[in-house]
Amino acid sequence: MFEAVLVMLGIGATCGIVLSVASKVFYVWEDPRIARVEYYTAGANCGGCGFAGCSAAAGAVVAGKAAPSVCIVAGPEAAAHIAGIMGVAAGTAEPLRSLNACSGGNRAADKYYYDGAQTCAALATLHGGRRVCAIGCLGMGDCIRSCKFDAVHMGPEGYPVVDEAKCVGCGACEKACPKNILTVRTMSQRLLHFNAMDDALAPCQQTCPAEINIPQYIECIRKGDYAGAVNTIRERNPLLLTCGRVCPHPCESYCRRGVEDEAVSINQLKRFVADWEMNSGQRLPIACAPASGKKVAVIGGGPAGVSCAYFLRRLGHTVNIFEAMPKLGGITRYGIPEYRLPDKVLDWEIQGILDLGIEAYTNQTLGRDFTIQSLREEGYDAVFLGIGAWKDYAIGVPGEDLQGCWKGIEFLSKVAASPDKKIPIGKRCAVVGGGNSAIDCVRTLIRLGAEEVYIVYRRTRKEMPANEVEIVAAEHEGVRFQFLAAPKRVVGDDQGRVAGLEYLRMELGEPDASGRRRPVPVEGSETILPADMVISAIGQQPETAFLEKETSEKPAITRWNTFDNDPELLQTSLPYLFTAGDSATGPSLVVDAIGGGRRAARSIHQFLTGEKVEGSPKSLRKKHIAESLFKTVPGVEKKKRTPMPELPVRERIHSMVEVDLVISEKDAADESRRCLNCCRICYNPDQHVQAA
Repeated sequence: MFEAVLVMLGIGATCGIVLSVASKVFYVWEDPRIARVEYYTAGANCGGCGFAGCSAAAGAVVAGKAAPSVCIVAGPEAAAHIAGIMGVAAGTAEPLRSLNACSGGNRAADKYYYDGAQTCAALATLHGGRRVCAIGCLGMGDCIRSCKFDAVHMGPEGYPVVDEAKCVGCGACEKACPKNILTVRTMSQRLLHFNAMDDALAPCQQTCPAEINIPQYIECIRKGDYAGAVNTIRERNPLLLTCGRVCPHPCESYCRRGVEDEAVSINQLKRFVADWEMNSGQRLPIACAPASGKKVAVIGGGPAGVSCAYFLRRLGHTVNIFEAMPKLGGITRYGIPEYRLPDKVLDWEIQGILDLGIEAYTNQTLGRDFTIQSLREEGYDAVFLGIGAWKDYAIGVPGEDLQGCWKGIEFLSKVAASPDKKIPIGKRCAVVGGGNSAIDCVRTLIRLGAEEVYIVYRRTRKEMPANEVEIVAAEHEGVRFQFLAAPKRVVGDDQGRVAGLEYLRMELGEPDASGRRRPVPVEGSETILPADMVISAIGQQPETAFLEKETSEKPAITRWNTFDNDPELLQTSLPYLFTAGDSATGPSLVVDAIGGGRRAARSIHQFLTGEKVEGSPKSLRKKHIAESLFKTVPGVEKKKRTPMPELPVRERIHSMVEVDLVISEKDAADESRRCLNCCRICYNPDQHVQAA
């Protein structure tokens, strides 16, 4: 017995010595901070952070390979605790959220019957799935089964719905989806995404220059989620109040309901929710990414500049706007009359953008108070040029220098800048031109008290480029139209004042490069239109005189006097200089300038972050997906489009009071139900049934 005890003690002592030696030889030290960091992670081992579990993520934090905010599940408090352990700032990494681009589900027809394994992965291997739609949801729920946080469920329409409150952005659903319908993106990634050929897009969204998700915001309105509608629009367009009033809504030309019925009144619905926020007494919060440490100068406070500044600020960059006029707004303030876009509305909208932390310096003129080079010397990492097109074209006829002759933008700006919106005018006025500026001029003259107002246009009404609704409004307000008339000279009196406009009658010949029939003068048809005021409103171009003050590099200029740039990237010949809006395209739509501002912001962001400045893969810019433009929409019952409410003519022509009014909540609900909730080939032909 005693011997056995001694043997056991000997064996124990030997083991102890061996283990002691081994602990010294094979010892692996682990930083105690790893365990402490791991304690504050979620313990979900979801992989959403990019590491193989929470322990690996904790090790990466301690090794300096990951930020304290590495855990996308645990939240900001956990990040603060981890930062305290590491002795650093927590940071504010953008959260990832899953998005489902397909709202089709069971709407697309089957091209074959499927009776195999009930998984999307299996179904996708057979000719891309049983649905006719090549890019739509397969509906088997692989994404739902992959989610460990119960954040995805199958909706009643047969497609997965993401609960953003539960989504942690782990990416499991994206990996499980063989159709790339579910994508996990940060806010910045969503802001920077542009329409692509393989996206799930309705024709209206494909057409919108700002690329707004139109079906989604209309669906929000239908459900009564007005905040959701505003946020959907604002992800692409920060000037929704402005666009709701002045946009000629090219999107409605491609509305599928319009194939069988009248197009949905998309712009009125945008105006409705935009006004809802403004009149609600509060502003919806707008998130911005963490500070990047980069600084951008935006020259020009018009729609392109303000939009570019908005998106750059949301992407985390410091932005300062330099504007030559006393207030921001550009052509929307000084070229669009008060009766179409009230100053107080524009003020409210722009202030909300500045409140994101954007500084604006007004009465600062490029070439006089600063140069592009001086901004670079002050430390700006990039410059956006959005100075618009403010230089009016002259008619090019004798007598244009007579007293009483004006240019279109000069006249509109003078009225806009006056405190009471009034300036001295003539009694009998003629405006030369057929575009929106010409219409704005004649309708403004009516309100200022002119007794007779004429539009003199060298083609017919059919060829006028102005918005149809504006032409009709001008007709109702008493404007007279002198078509097929080309000015030959301005007639003056003995005192050097305008006394009339001599014009030649025209007839239309063959189409020109624009597709419109070319006006040809009728010899010997000179006619004098009596007038004591003549306004030329035939177009504008950018003012480029500031380039004389640039002492070093200068951007290239086109033969149209616009700033040359890559049409996809909006980068000029100077790598740090980007431009969009009228200064790049010539006079165009406000919504075109907004879309250009966002596109430029994307390129500037790439430039600032050291990425290659390149276009969006499979870009859909100014193109359509062919399969989405079918010519018949079976099953649609006709339902009257909601008319635009407006002030009666007798109540509006004596002041600058706003003419077009916002539709009622009931009308907005009814109009939203007219939307077919289209995608590429799917739509809801019985959407009207839900109007009960």
